[in-house]
Amino acid sequence: METKRADTVAAQSRFPLREVLLFAAVLLAVLAVYAAMGPAYSTRMLVEAACYAILALGLTIQWGYAGQFNAGVMGFVALGGFCAMFFSFPINPDFWESELPGELGLALLYMIAAVLVVFGATRLDRIGVPKKLRTLLAVILGLVLYLVVVNAFRGVTDQIESRAGFVGGLGLPVGVGWVVGGALAGGVGYFIGRVCLGLRSDYLAIATLGIAEIIKAFLKNSDWLTRGTATVSPLPWPVPGPAEVGFTLARALYLSVTAVMIAAIFFLLSRAYHAPWGRMIRAIRDNEISAAAMGKDINKRRLEIFVLGCILMGIGGAALASFNSMFDPQGYLPLNHTFLVLVMVILGGPGNNLGTIFGAVAVYIIWIMSAPMALYLMDLAMALGAGLGWETPTNMDSRALQARVFVIGLLITLVLRYAPKGLLPEKVRHHG
Repeated sequence: METKRADTVAAQSRFPLREVLLFAAVLLAVLAVYAAMGPAYSTRMLVEAACYAILALGLTIQWGYAGQFNAGVMGFVALGGFCAMFFSFPINPDFWESELPGELGLALLYMIAAVLVVFGATRLDRIGVPKKLRTLLAVILGLVLYLVVVNAFRGVTDQIESRAGFVGGLGLPVGVGWVVGGALAGGVGYFIGRVCLGLRSDYLAIATLGIAEIIKAFLKNSDWLTRGTATVSPLPWPVPGPAEVGFTLARALYLSVTAVMIAAIFFLLSRAYHAPWGRMIRAIRDNEISAAAMGKDINKRRLEIFVLGCILMGIGGAALASFNSMFDPQGYLPLNHTFLVLVMVILGGPGNNLGTIFGAVAVYIIWIMSAPMALYLMDLAMALGAGLGWETPTNMDSRALQARVFVIGLLITLVLRYAPKGLLPEKVRHHG
């Protein structure tokens, strides 16, 4: 027993050789990108990788800590980006100096009243109304009031689009939009969790994927609120922009902000992971029946972890939208904002915060650099083919971009085959 305990302590206190080697490899890759592409391009890559790291940390606590497979990351990223736009973009005087805000507020009051009426109808059984009649009344009221509210909104939104273009923003500091973006994503995650967390993992994935598409469709088609496919730009930064201090320095300052955010999130998650709360979450993940037998509130803890992950996704989405200086609802794609984040978590190691950060940076470097590398190899092949009299194909740039999908697919295949728990697997400390 003493020998086993000594081996466990030695294993836990070993020098982190694998971590050092992997992060050294990432550092060499970053330096190679700086040498090949220049500081401005490379710093931009690192900022975007840092934003994706925040998204990946949100997913790893849902999937790695609690075993919740969220396939709707894109929706929460879009909500964060919307809040970054709405709260930081300058106000639109054409909208605010007219009577349109009052009319829009009245339509919102109609919507709130309709929701309260329908909610009250679902509680009629408490005063003796039969449940079947209660359900029928709630459905009829819901349909009728939905038509009334939609008609009221359509009249106001048509006026907004024709007279003001869209409502504009609130002109508040950028950080306000980031905080509200996390809060809104967490609120939507709470609603989804109350409905969907009782489902099996595969059904939860389908539900979250569908809700993400609903969020994207709403933002894309609400021209009065988001300008739809016309996009909203430029969005302000929380640091001096390129026009003031130059591209490289501005991006370096932005990188410092995201680095501080990651450090704070990493510290808090690590403390929570090693605290009794973290051990309880992992116990629920590994053996739900035993955890319930010990008196743990399974549904409450699942909901906590799901909401926490959604909050981080909203914050990361807000930071990414502000850095891109543009809000484009059509630009949110499952490949870029769900599948890519999933690959980052799988490569780094679900449940390992340090591994997730490594996976985010490594995968994003591969994602960004696979296109120019593929273009370089294609140009070499075409030069060789031209010397041999072959016909040279066109649209090489678009063909090189398609190589990203192939490279990421090959990467995830290799990882699942040779490192199914990630390059930095979760380390569960044993006490004995």
